[in-house]
Amino acid sequence: MNNKKKVGFMTLGCKVNTYDSEALMEIFEADGYTIVDFAELADVYVINTCTVTHLGDQKSRKMMRKAKRINPNAIICAVGCYVQVAPDEVAKIAEVDLMIGTKNRADILTYIEAHRKDANRRDFVSNIMDEKIFEPLMISEVKGKTRAFIKIQEGCNQFCTYCIVPFARGPVRSRDSQQIIDEVNRVVLIGYQEVILSGIHIASYGVDQAGSSADKGDLIDLIEALDQIPRLKRVRLGSMEPKFITPERLRRLAALESFCPHFHLSLQSGSDTVLKRMGRRYTTAEYLEIVSQIREVFPLAAITTDVMVGFPGETEDEFKETLDFARAVSFYQIHVFKYSRRSGTKAAAFIDQIDETIKNSRSHTLSDLSKKLELEFLKKNDGVLTEVLFEATHDATGYEGHTKNYVPVRLQTDEKINGRILKVRVSYNSQFADKLIGDSI
Repeated sequence: MNNKKKVGFMTLGCKVNTYDSEALMEIFEADGYTIVDFAELADVYVINTCTVTHLGDQKSRKMMRKAKRINPNAIICAVGCYVQVAPDEVAKIAEVDLMIGTKNRADILTYIEAHRKDANRRDFVSNIMDEKIFEPLMISEVKGKTRAFIKIQEGCNQFCTYCIVPFARGPVRSRDSQQIIDEVNRVVLIGYQEVILSGIHIASYGVDQAGSSADKGDLIDLIEALDQIPRLKRVRLGSMEPKFITPERLRRLAALESFCPHFHLSLQSGSDTVLKRMGRRYTTAEYLEIVSQIREVFPLAAITTDVMVGFPGETEDEFKETLDFARAVSFYQIHVFKYSRRSGTKAAAFIDQIDETIKNSRSHTLSDLSKKLELEFLKKNDGVLTEVLFEATHDATGYEGHTKNYVPVRLQTDEKINGRILKVRVSYNSQFADKLIGDSI
């Protein structure tokens, strides 16, 4: 009979949440737990919640209740962003045994033990806005992936009018650069050749340490240090604030062999009037100039972005400005999402909230444009000789992977090339409209 303790995880939301969950899994494993699928019987269930949209809240609640149905005797732990910003709401969910926000998650086993001794001890949510130090959540291995996400910072100081994230994650806290270097060394030693630097607002890396004894520089300094790690072939960036990019920083990035020319520059709207209401700190002209600077240095750079539709007061003309701007930039991909009213943000009190049917219509229109722009970018890569990191078996005789500028490539071969970087000539083939074809190795 197997009496080993079991824990199941459900992770909702962003890549940062995924990283946090993997770090928590290691804490459980070190204590003798076996990680099982969320649908299996477990002694503990951890729901790492999301609150960026009301749908994130809704799904988080659904998963809490689902876990209790799977095993009524299990301890249900709700952690993360939704719990942090709406603890009173989560406290009313009868199925939840334990609540932890986005602080002190590393103490989850202590909190579980406290709850076992006293069932009334269930609320361990603290004030994240007072937090000044990066929480020591880290991973020693990456589970089942070809590239490793490395969390370099926490929190955001921007307070855009629509965004709940600063209230969920607190102020900017940068991780010690040596800790990051050590973690990257660990994942490289077990075979990973690419890392993605992630966080809530990675462009802010180092700003909280500037001028102090802990000051190790900014994001570019960190990337330059990582570039020195033997056998690390690729460093990719997560979502970036546009105005972090400067000609000098681009010059430094271009000198690095490992840097991947893939810039995910958060846009949100292509209308200056909407950007102003959002509290964004750039204009469309500034954004376009930044894109131009990138392409001067990296002609085939992938420029991807996030765009919100249906922000309060967004008119048809303002939405058209967004469509026109997306064409002017020629994005590779656009992550389209609908504005979601978040209690506690300034925009929640704005008049002229947009009807859901209009949001849906605009979302479909922009998504259709995104698909056309993606096709155009793939065609620009036709005939390029480039390196591809092959990740997964596509079928019995084929593999798929990505170039440095994040173009998907399919290659037919009998060789086992999973996890290898190979130089191939890629070509556009209308039969595979969402990827390029590798012609040779």
